[in-house]
Amino acid sequence: MRLMGLEALGPKPKTTTRPSAQHRVYPYLLRGVTIDRPNQVWAADITYIPMARGFLYLVVVMDWHSRYVLAWRLSNTMDTSFCLDALEDALRKGRPEIFNTDQGAQFTSAAFTDKLEAAGVRISMDGRGRWLDNVFVERLWRSLKYEEVHLKAYANGLEARSGIGQWFRFYNESRPHQALGYETPAATWAAEVSPVDLPCAWDDASASPTTPQGQQQQNVVYI
Repeated sequence: MRLMGLEALGPKPKTTTRPSAQHRVYPYLLRGVTIDRPNQVWAADITYIPMARGFLYLVVVMDWHSRYVLAWRLSNTMDTSFCLDALEDALRKGRPEIFNTDQGAQFTSAAFTDKLEAAGVRISMDGRGRWLDNVFVERLWRSLKYEEVHLKAYANGLEARSGIGQWFRFYNESRPHQALGYETPAATWAAEVSPVDLPCAWDDASASPTTPQGQQQQNVVYI
């Protein structure tokens, strides 16, 4: 392909975790820590969602103990604001003691870290290249892509949002986990959370549709 001047159309390696030199990087706080209750540790990460044409970006916020997906957002760019929107949605449902992410510029930005510090949350960040430091979200991505995303070629953002939203509802509310005593993530998380904190809707039902990157370059649109 190089000899012919051809280049694959797709995401370039590791572009979801590029740090910014101007942003502070926090230490990893979870080494040797026993995580045994909901809202002890939350984690967030970004992944690519391939489309029939182009791709979108997906961010989730997950409770580590219960594996419960607290919030998620799709975007056609890597703008910090869609990650911040997901964080704000998750914080309406509770507050973790520790919030863990990778060293991507979205998560090391002042807007993101200031929101966590204002809520009294301790910030933890993975080591460079240490995917195992956020292993539960990595497992979530694998399940989502093999069971939903790779089986379909979403034509647009509306199809992606609908399919991913249905899969997250199944994952949260219907799929039992052996590590949770064959309870679902939603049941495990809710068992130790006050009823007033329980979400009535955990996806972004009011968000605007978007189209894959490449078709809509100028506007940042969230799903």
